[in-house]
Amino acid sequence: MEELKGIIRRKNSLHDARKERRKGLVPGVIYGKNINNLMFEIGEIELNKEISVNGEHGLIDINIDGNQHKGLIKEVQRDIVTHKILHIDIEELTGNKQIISDVPLMYMGEDFVVRNGGVLQKNKNSVKVQCMPERLPKYITIDVGNLYMGDSYRIGNVELAEEITFLEPIDTIIATVTQGNTQTKDTPSESSEDSNIMVSEE
Repeated sequence: MEELKGIIRRKNSLHDARKERRKGLVPGVIYGKNINNLMFEIGEIELNKEISVNGEHGLIDINIDGNQHKGLIKEVQRDIVTHKILHIDIEELTGNKQIISDVPLMYMGEDFVVRNGGVLQKNKNSVKVQCMPERLPKYITIDVGNLYMGDSYRIGNVELAEEITFLEPIDTIIATVTQGNTQTKDTPSESSEDSNIMVSEE
């Protein structure tokens, strides 16, 4: 994990934040037990690179004006059109303690469901876990390649290391296979067939 360089941000107006983004800097805030909402700015390119490696809920090392911080990314705000990072929230980690974080889900095998005429209804895009910082996964793989119509995938079906604990009930449904639309554009409906008959009689 590469240490990122940040600088303290003195002002907190919307105008100033937009100006810094045009300079290629992303505004952020780091908070925790020993730090009170420290506002900073960090290079957008470096931040994107780190997030691509560790994920949007991963760990991050950041040096702000010479002070080192180890943190957990709590929220990444993005522009809904350009997907550029607008703001980042970081929780500072202190001591050798377990952390609580949302971990994204990565679905695999969805093509199998579709080939069998089903539709995968995804109920969750992430799950909440508790573990030591170094054990936090970037994502959790959900293999739905053996699910058939009416089957459900629950948190209890996920295999994780013993050091990681789910903070949601094990019977929580992650995804369900439902009936797909079997009618195609090439198959005429009953109403269209009746309409054709009426035209022929005229």
